[in-house]
Amino acid sequence: MANEILVDALPYIDSGYEEPEVKQMVFSLIEEECRRYKPTKNYLEVFGPTNLHAFETDILKNEFQRMEQRQPMEMMSMKRYELLPPSSGKQSDVSAWLESVENSQAQLEHQISRIVNLELLSDYGANSWKTYNQTLKSMTDQAEKQLEDLKKNIQNVNLSRKYEQTSAGSKLDNLEKKWIGLVSKNYEIECAIVELEKELIDIKKKKISAEENQNDEKTVDQNQKDD
Repeated sequence: MANEILVDALPYIDSGYEEPEVKQMVFSLIEEECRRYKPTKNYLEVFGPTNLHAFETDILKNEFQRMEQRQPMEMMSMKRYELLPPSSGKQSDVSAWLESVENSQAQLEHQISRIVNLELLSDYGANSWKTYNQTLKSMTDQAEKQLEDLKKNIQNVNLSRKYEQTSAGSKLDNLEKKWIGLVSKNYEIECAIVELEKELIDIKKKKISAEENQNDEKTVDQNQKDD
């Protein structure tokens, strides 16, 4: 309970925000806040200098350097795929010919592997892609369903908030009317008490004045008897 935040805004029932007085008050608060905030010339200096090379690797550095120097990109070497005989100076070298034959065999095996992969792709690639597309479609449908569920939950929350606020609004209106009625009655009672106090003061004054007059008459009568 101690960490709960009380939000006293009721947007579904609150009104009066379009009134000129309220708008003026809001604008004055915004202007006051703007006057308080005085950014310095370099208000980002508290974050320190930006490290622009934090994610650079050696490959990226070399590539950036090549682009700065406007040098063309090095072409991919195709030398390993070439089937060259021994050079003219090694035409009689058996080891050189053996190396060329081994290279030819390696290239042949590589091409055979590529042909096998292409045949496998031709036989099973379509079904594999269909399975992949079905999986992707299933994932998409699941994500869309989650999105729809979230939208429904948001709508239900908004409807619940609207119902609660409108219900609370009617109660608040009744309580406000009762409060106004009680305040009005209290004011009427206070006014009546003030009038009664005034009447009481007038009665006391009249009583005192009557007693004084009566005493004066008694004094006059007593003086006449004495004479």
